[in-house]
Amino acid sequence: MKLLIIGKKSFIGSNIYNFFKKKKSVRIINFNDFLSKNINYLNKFDYLINCSISKKYIIHKYESKNDFDFIIAKKIAKSSIHYIYLSTRKVYESKFNITENSITKPSCNYSQNKLKTEKKLLKIFKKRLTILRISNLIGLPIKKANNKSHFIFMDYFFENTKKKIVFNNGNTYKDFISIDKFSEIIAQIIKNKLFGIYNVSLGKKIYISTLINWLNYYNKEASSYQKIEKKYDKDCFTLNNNKLMKDIKLKNTIIDLQNYCKKISKKYFKK
Repeated sequence: MKLLIIGKKSFIGSNIYNFFKKKKSVRIINFNDFLSKNINYLNKFDYLINCSISKKYIIHKYESKNDFDFIIAKKIAKSSIHYIYLSTRKVYESKFNITENSITKPSCNYSQNKLKTEKKLLKIFKKRLTILRISNLIGLPIKKANNKSHFIFMDYFFENTKKKIVFNNGNTYKDFISIDKFSEIIAQIIKNKLFGIYNVSLGKKIYISTLINWLNYYNKEASSYQKIEKKYDKDCFTLNNNKLMKDIKLKNTIIDLQNYCKKISKKYFKK
């Protein structure tokens, strides 16, 4: 299966590309390159994942001109390409054990826009569409990512590290998944030809304080960081990933995440 990734400078896109490139069946281009490609070029691919995004799409209310996924979808609508859409767990209300059938309740422009895009793509692709509602991704930021459109937990972690501070996050918990495990999941989705809506997560409650301890495992200066009390984040959630894990049969455990965090810690703090 040949895969086209859009988003050369994106965290997700670059990591998926690095995972697949050994197979020599993947290409990665930026959004403007995609716009210049003709349909004959695009028809060489079986799957397409867009990892690029407009800042206006994140910040402002929905406008189709800011929706890169919708623009891409219209161009390949009559092809046979299967579209993997990267949505967000934020389309749900924050709570424990959210399933794909849980009521959607997006609370910000970004999540509202993501849900609107989901509905538009479903009309275009039907069974040629896989929607992934993704929890927080863990991984090292890419070095050449200037002018980032979207900041994730890891960006804030490394920013705080440079400032030599650590927040007391109380009993705040969330659901996380490593970018390496996410790339494995993409491979299994393609291998098993899955379509429909899937939650992508560890599916477990991970306390922020625990995760930070894992990420600071090789940080010798962490104990001397300034401790700052923080108003506790009420946005606690876990995604139920049973549907996905049943269909791809992939090992995905807390130990995997812990080891991955320590691997990141070693790379970052012992560089």
